[in-house]
Amino acid sequence: MIIVISFPFYTLSATQNPSTDPITHLPRILVLATGGTISGTKSARSAIGYNAGGVTGQELAESVPGLNKLAKFDIEQITNIGSQDMNDDVWIRLAKRIQFAFDQHQAEGVVITHGTDTMEETAFFLQNVLHTHNPVVLTGSMRPSTAISADGPANLYEAIKVAASPNAKDRGVMIVMNDTIHGARWASKTNTTEVQTFQSVNASPEGYVDPASIRFIAPPSISRLNELQIPDHGPFPRVEIIYGHSNMDAVQIDDAIHHGAQGIILAGVGDGNTSHTALEGLDRAVKQGILVVRSTRTGSGFVNRNVEVSDDLHGFIVSYDLNPQKARILLQLLIANHKTTLTDVQQAFEGMPAVVAHPKLESDQPK
Repeated sequence: MIIVISFPFYTLSATQNPSTDPITHLPRILVLATGGTISGTKSARSAIGYNAGGVTGQELAESVPGLNKLAKFDIEQITNIGSQDMNDDVWIRLAKRIQFAFDQHQAEGVVITHGTDTMEETAFFLQNVLHTHNPVVLTGSMRPSTAISADGPANLYEAIKVAASPNAKDRGVMIVMNDTIHGARWASKTNTTEVQTFQSVNASPEGYVDPASIRFIAPPSISRLNELQIPDHGPFPRVEIIYGHSNMDAVQIDDAIHHGAQGIILAGVGDGNTSHTALEGLDRAVKQGILVVRSTRTGSGFVNRNVEVSDDLHGFIVSYDLNPQKARILLQLLIANHKTTLTDVQQAFEGMPAVVAHPKLESDQPK
């Protein structure tokens, strides 16, 4: 006898999709354009070597048929740069504009067009400072808008489709690329050129988009709003990422101390480890009041407390599932919000219900 058991998705069926729902009004979506490959131009035969930010958000939206059937939307050009030039001031402008739009009921969702190189960092920053239950979706492309196989139009269409969905609430900030919905905490760019470059590292995607439906594979995860506030201005506190390697000395660590770093993220080998010489340098940093977070250069996996390094002894923090670039952002925001005791910082990095909170660290001292 054969028994077949079906495990359904936590899914938004075609009849729940805002593009097919018999709704009385279209949702209002604010589109904020920042540039990137999705706005890039080059000859139709080329998908590389393009000029990022050559097309405005308005021009991009006009090239995508059917958007007006998904939502009523306004488009604002925040900046028009390649995302390698993304900076603290643009982040603050984005965050304040989004928060104002939601507070004043100007929009029910926000879509941001963005270059892919630092998209995960912008998404993670916004995830930690926005106070809203409404969806924020970032999207972009791996090929310029003028390429024969441009992926930007489909990505923009699907991003607006997700942002317009009532089932996208309480999911925080998301990245929608290549028919896939990624949560900001886990999304990471994993390939230099492939259109499926974004993956949910250490977790499953939030869901998928197809022509008939939006399929979320997990329930909403935002149960309470953030405690961190949007910084008033940049630059954010100086936090350095130092890359671990064989035969590592402490020159870069001492340089970070000398130049006034308030935090150091170690992109360590394996489980966030490093050489004895580098550990001695990190100990010097801690003695100077610098917050030290151990992350990993491996690209996936968890860095746990007191496994290969005695974090309690050294006064270190671990990043758990956060990669070095996201660990840097979180530490900057914590310092800017004056949350600098070891307990406050470590608990902020836990961030996931599955991670058991540790006892209060004996070495807690305000920095």
